[in-house]
Parts: sequence; C-alpha cells; structure tokens
Amino acid sequence: MRISQKIISEINQKPFSTAGKSSVVGLDGFVDKIVTPVDKRHGQAENFDAIETIADLGERISAAAGKSANLELFPRFEKLGGNGPIMANAMLSLGLSVRYIGALGHPAIHSVFEEFAQKTNAVSLAEPGITTALEFKDGKLMLGNTRSLEEIDFSRIIECCEEGKFIEMMANADVVAVVNWTMIPKMTSILVELVDRILPNLPPRDTRSFFFDLTDPAKRSTEDIFEVLEVISRFQAHAEATLGLNYNEALQVCETLGLNGGDKSEDSLKKMAKEIRRKLEISCVVVHPVDSAACATKDGEWWSEGPYTEDPKITTGAGDHFNAGFSTARLCGFSPLTSLAMATCTSGHYVRTAQSPSTGQVIELLKQATIL
Repeated sequence: MRISQKIISEINQKPFSTAGKSSVVGLDGFVDKIVTPVDKRHGQAENFDAIETIADLGERISAAAGKSANLELFPRFEKLGGNGPIMANAMLSLGLSVRYIGALGHPAIHSVFEEFAQKTNAVSLAEPGITTALEFKDGKLMLGNTRSLEEIDFSRIIECCEEGKFIEMMANADVVAVVNWTMIPKMTSILVELVDRILPNLPPRDTRSFFFDLTDPAKRSTEDIFEVLEVISRFQAHAEATLGLNYNEALQVCETLGLNGGDKSEDSLKKMAKEIRRKLEISCVVVHPVDSAACATKDGEWWSEGPYTEDPKITTGAGDHFNAGFSTARLCGFSPLTSLAMATCTSGHYVRTAQSPSTGQVIELLKQATIL
C-alpha cells in the first residue's frame, strides 16, 4: 500500500477524534446467515473441501442443467446484517454517536439486533430481511428475502418515530447515511418526502451532510436508477451530499447517466468519480473497487491504494465499513485523500479480523501498510 507523505503528515498532525459527533443511519436490516458451499465432504462437521470461487460454483450449477444437483451450504454463523446496521456498527466502533432507523424486527426486535438496538436507541420499522451469504475467495453471492422491506415507507417512519422526534433526530445529526436503495422498494419516495418536507424545516448546521449508497442496483431498471439519482442531487441544496459506489455500481451509474465507464486503473476511477459528480452536481462521489478507491469533489480528484489481503476472514460488509470510514474521516475534517486511505483501512481491518476497528486501529493499520 503506497501512501504519500502528505497522508502521513496529516494523520500525525491531526487526531482522528469523533468526540461529540453524531449520525443517523437507515433504513434496512437483515439477518445474515454466512455459509460456505461444500465441494467434497470427507466426514462430519467441517471436514470438507469448499467450493473456493464463484466461477467454480457456476460450473457446478451449469453442469446440473437438464439434470439435478444437491448443493450443501455449511453454516458458519448468523449475525446482524444489512448495509445500514453494518455501517452503523462500524461508526459506533469509530466512536460516533449513532441513531438507527430500520428493519430490526416488529413489533419485537430480532435477537441478533438486541444489543445493536440498545446502543443506537433504534427505531424499528419492520421485520428484517433474510440474507444467505455465500462467501468465496473471489467475492460473495447474497441470496436475499426482502418481502418485509416492502412495508417501509415515509408514513411508517413518521408513525414509528413520531414526526417531531424524527425532525429533531435529523436536526441533531452531523451525517445522515441512507443506504440500500436497491432493496427498499419505496426508498425513492421516502427520499422525496425527506427533501420536500423534512429538510426545509431543519435549522442551519455547518457540519450537516448526507451519504447515499445505492447497493448493487443491477436488478433495478435504468429509469428507476435515473429517478433516484435526480432526487439525490436535490439534497445538495440543503447539505453536502456524497454518493458512494463500488466499481460495478459506478459502471451502472455511468451507463444510466450516459457517461463512459472505465477500468480499475487510477486515472479511470478518478475520471468516473469526476464525471458522475459533475453530472449530479453534488459535493462528492466515491468509487471503490476491492483494492483501491477514488473520489472527486469540486477541488479535484484523488486515489488511494488499500491494504488488500488474499485471505480475508470475512468479506460481507467490507463496503459498508469503507463507507463508515470515509464518512467519519470526512466528518472529522480530513482531506479527501486521507479519508480514502482511512476508509480502505477501516475495511481492511474488518476483512482481516471480522471485527469493526476503532479509530486507533485504523491509524495503526494505515501506518503498518504504508510503503513510503
């Protein structure tokens, strides 16, 4: 991981302190069932060879066409999931005060969210979705049941939060993160209500910002994606707006907006971020493949390598940790370049340990991974 002296100088001169800073995050919630597909079994329990890559699984499935197949999914563990809860948990670990609004169980909180709900003084809107996550060395496949998320709309938010308390919650937040647009069918209408009815009623706040993550919109139509991007652009009139995209999402947004996509090289990533930001007229766009990240603001474009590992303990939630790291670093006043490096290290610590890092652990990994 090659990091410029400018980043090292900045982190040495400025503390990564989140004291007194707060966030509101929503709106999804999933119970994640992490599993490993079995290739060859040699006995009971974990005595088996795993299907190691998505390509290998694809070959197994293709070979079953016109026949049948029995695919064993070995359960690893069950945990809290969803882009919102994972991002919120990462923000908690980084020291932010977090309020969560989402699908954590209704009327009772699901057991995997009980501790999280207490820490975030959460408001639950619906039953959580269920995700079966198949993890491989080269990526992951997420099999989701999202029926319960259809209940989430603006009226449900106001009913569960109470309008006055919801406005107060939004008014007190330094950063509001709205994620997993793809899985929440009524999210676009919720965003319209926020920008039309809530934001004009908030008192001015110098540090207020919004972070958006579409979350793998491949199954959504071009028209739907274009509509939500137009709505996200409208938030910029009330606060700084940032759109976070992984590489595939960036390609799809470029296609939707009539822009040229590109490869994963530094120049190409920076150009995509720059062109998307200009088209949407928002404060910041971030594009992050697995091993690097780029962002663009009105002041320019930046790129940083990440501390990539070929042997991750977990990959589900890596992008959410990146988003948490970037949002938090920017909130703490770090430059876009340093924020990218901190974001990659927030994600990097998580995939190595399966634990969300503290700010100190982010800085430590950044220093360990650096080659000057």
